[in-house]
Amino acid sequence: MGPARPRRAPSPPPELPLLLLVHDQGSAAPMRVLAAARGLCRVVLLCEQGDPELAAGLRSVAGHADIVDLTGLDDESVCRLAAGLSPAGVVTFSERRLRLTALVAAACRLPFHRPETVDALTDKFEQRRILRNGGVQDTRCALVRDPAGLAGALALVGLPAVLKPRFGAGSVDTCLVRSERECGSRLAEFTEGGDPAGQRDFVLEEYLHGDPDGAGHGVGDYVSVESVVVDGEPRTVAVTGKPPLVPPFRETGHILPAPLAPPLAADVIGLEQRAIRALGVWHGVTHTEVKLTPDGPRIIEVNGRLGGHVAEIVQRALGYDLVAAALRGALGLPVAEPRPAPCEPASQRHGRVAFQYMLVPPADARGAVRPAELVEELAGLPGVDLVDVPGTDGRPAHWRAGTAGALGIVYGSADDHTALRALLDQLQVKMAAFWLKPSVEPV
Repeated sequence: MGPARPRRAPSPPPELPLLLLVHDQGSAAPMRVLAAARGLCRVVLLCEQGDPELAAGLRSVAGHADIVDLTGLDDESVCRLAAGLSPAGVVTFSERRLRLTALVAAACRLPFHRPETVDALTDKFEQRRILRNGGVQDTRCALVRDPAGLAGALALVGLPAVLKPRFGAGSVDTCLVRSERECGSRLAEFTEGGDPAGQRDFVLEEYLHGDPDGAGHGVGDYVSVESVVVDGEPRTVAVTGKPPLVPPFRETGHILPAPLAPPLAADVIGLEQRAIRALGVWHGVTHTEVKLTPDGPRIIEVNGRLGGHVAEIVQRALGYDLVAAALRGALGLPVAEPRPAPCEPASQRHGRVAFQYMLVPPADARGAVRPAELVEELAGLPGVDLVDVPGTDGRPAHWRAGTAGALGIVYGSADDHTALRALLDQLQVKMAAFWLKPSVEPV
């Protein structure tokens, strides 16, 4: 045997780029982001650590990621702090942190929405103006700040109309109004107490009547389009169908693929892409809600972030990781092309139809809720894989809380859209019966 050759010391692993996650309540929990970031980047969370709404998510990542507390810092201080970390990317999955993330991105010269684009994405009145001026869609719309301005707004918009906050998400304080009296009553209720920051301005806009034949019987008359935007070009990942809304406008989940004929899906995508370009979206993930009307698809709103609960169903149904796509785009890395094409005929698709069904109580719900009873009621239905009903305080949230008032989510799949409609009917019947049970005080 010859002399032993000297062993070369192993090379240290390359340093991963640093990604800032501007964290708040949103569509991707910290642990979900860390899972998508594995082997891709190091994640530093920027957030207000003392916020009780964030406590559980922050505990889950303790020891797995650095957390920088923003409590008490103004925007300029946050931008200086962020720049000092020399990040390679910045991202958020929170509607209310879009503006701060845009400012951080600008200060660090990183890809994200420009501040003026965030204005267009978060201000519902401004968004309607831009879409109208860009020739995308003219939706009658008026800004209302107090009951004194209602007469002029109603003369412009007409009845019925939709009253919603100028800023916000999740259908909070969003309702249909059919008379001037009802509109004034709702506006007074929603603005009680005032808001010196001006964030309680409301928008009154024309009600878009749905086409029951658009998606077919048993499902909602609207869809959402999930896209990844790279250098100003939207790449459509999915057209997502919906179960029927719970009044007034509370979303109850997602269906993938959506039960749309390919020509209608193509029209929906074409409208969504024109809207994204008109609003100046250049980078990131978007979630665009589109109403199916007798006159064709119409934009409800364009959101400049991942939709709530969307990443799970897209990955389950299509195998596409929207969270990872958002991280790669933020880092300036290539983003995977979505497959299959959302306009592909249903006969050429393979696999089951995936769904999420959110357990949203009716507006007049008063009875106490026992999670174990709900799980028992629903878990035995064919096609149901999981009923997730976290512990509650026993009382359903008021309808003004919007989709945040859901008690839990049912996850599952069906062989096709016909079978899915039958399953959704069973879920709705069981939930209706559940709420008719005698009220029981929580133990």
